[in-house]
Amino acid sequence: MRICMIFITAILLISCTDHRLYEYHYDFDDRQWNTGDTAIFSFEIPTTEKPCPVYLQVRNSLDYPFARLFVKYRLFDSAGHVLDDQLLSHYLFDQKTGKPFGESSLGDVYDHRFTISKGYAFPYAGKYSIRLEQFMRLDTLPGISAVGIRIEHQPPQP
Repeated sequence: MRICMIFITAILLISCTDHRLYEYHYDFDDRQWNTGDTAIFSFEIPTTEKPCPVYLQVRNSLDYPFARLFVKYRLFDSAGHVLDDQLLSHYLFDQKTGKPFGESSLGDVYDHRFTISKGYAFPYAGKYSIRLEQFMRLDTLPGISAVGIRIEHQPPQP
């Protein structure tokens, strides 16, 4: 009985530390991101009390031919107005050694999380969408199997 209580307490503590408000991945066919493949993420922000960290998540393989990835990021409100527009640039591999960055648990597949905003202040509670487009020199970008967005709520300050 005592072990059961410890296990339940551990589960509750772990689940309470997840600050995820929204997280979703867009998977690409054949591990390729084509220029026509726009990843669109629709989500709702319930409150605007605190700014929200926003992250870009990328899953790539060793087949990716460059060290860096350029992504066009746009945030829209429910009326379709552009609230934020950025060209993101992040390294997936070390420029000199070619060693992959990120975390791998599936052989040649690596997961990355890059900060888009440490605390974006959404102007109002409601529906929003984010669009991601690859902004590279190739129409078909091999080695990218998924991109995603993660939005967190700020944890309460002690």
